[in-house]
Parts: sequence; structure tokens; C-alpha cells
Amino acid sequence: MSNNNASSSSVAVAQRAVKQLRLEAKIRRINVSQAATDLKNFCLQNAHKDPLLVGVPSSDNPFRPPKSCGLL
Repeated sequence: MSNNNASSSSVAVAQRAVKQLRLEAKIRRINVSQAATDLKNFCLQNAHKDPLLVGVPSSDNPFRPPKSCGLL
């Protein structure tokens, strides 16, 4: 009986694997060179919006050091 359960379990695993492979076979793919070119163009077009490249204005920076208050 346990041999029957093991074989039905392995059949179920194989069926899931085949289903996954069929799904992956339907995915439209592009060449790596085309993907790299697209990624490079995207980065160049959006570089002016990237805070790591252009910085964050101090007025918009939530992590700036707090200003100290002094009594005059």
C-alpha cells in the first residue's frame, strides 16, 4: 500500500513539473543583447530622476540631521 502512495505521489510531482514546464515554454523571450540595450536606454533616460545620481534636496530629505534650537 505504501508503494502505491509513493508512486501516486511521484506521479503528482511529475505532473506539476510538466505543467510548470508548459507554462514556461509559452513565455515570450528576447535576446540578452536586446534586454541589455533596453535596460541601458531606460537607465539613461531616467538618470535625471535618480536620487542616487543627482542627490536629494535637503528640504526634501527626511533623514537630514535635525536643526538644533538655541535660546537667545
